[in-house]
Amino acid sequence: MSFTGKNFPNITVDAIDYLGDNFSINIFEKAKAEGKKVLLFWYPKDFTFVCPTELHAFQEAKAELEKRNTIIIGASCDSAEVHFAWLNTAKDNGGIEGVEYPLIADTNRNLSSVLGILDVKEVEHEEYGTLVEGSAVTYRATYLIDETGKVFHESVNDMPLGRNVKEYIRLIDAYTHVQKHGEVCPANWEEGKEAMNATREGVANYLSAN
Repeated sequence: MSFTGKNFPNITVDAIDYLGDNFSINIFEKAKAEGKKVLLFWYPKDFTFVCPTELHAFQEAKAELEKRNTIIIGASCDSAEVHFAWLNTAKDNGGIEGVEYPLIADTNRNLSSVLGILDVKEVEHEEYGTLVEGSAVTYRATYLIDETGKVFHESVNDMPLGRNVKEYIRLIDAYTHVQKHGEVCPANWEEGKEAMNATREGVANYLSAN
């Protein structure tokens, strides 16, 4: 099920920060209450391979995202205790020491199940009934959520494919431009480039100039 153009699920989940503080978080309510955009990214597992490269890349983009009124939240189905152990593992040992944004611990898989991003498939066993095939961890799903709690972008990568963090910054810039100016952003639009009016005349003028 796609959530683009819809409200993000109104579900409260457990999370932990780099200081080791455990808390509950509802992303839909947080976006509205704080008036901020949210970049939520899911990754398969702590202590794996592609995953730490992504978590460090999002940390490196944290300041740029904050300039854009956007907060970062990471998420997986690992427990808060495993998250904290990984947060305290040095970067040169495959850890994510230095990551400062919160990490969701969706151990009951409530939120990831609603989002439909788990690697699971139900199969029928002749003796034991319904069983599950797959790893029961999430794909590399990413959600951009606006200040009203609405999802304005979602994407899902398969396990081996790391994300390009710069593309999410570009998408946030584009959406913010639409919010501020009422124009739409054409293909390959970047901050500072020409946008266009969503009319027949607008597209004709844009294409004739580009």
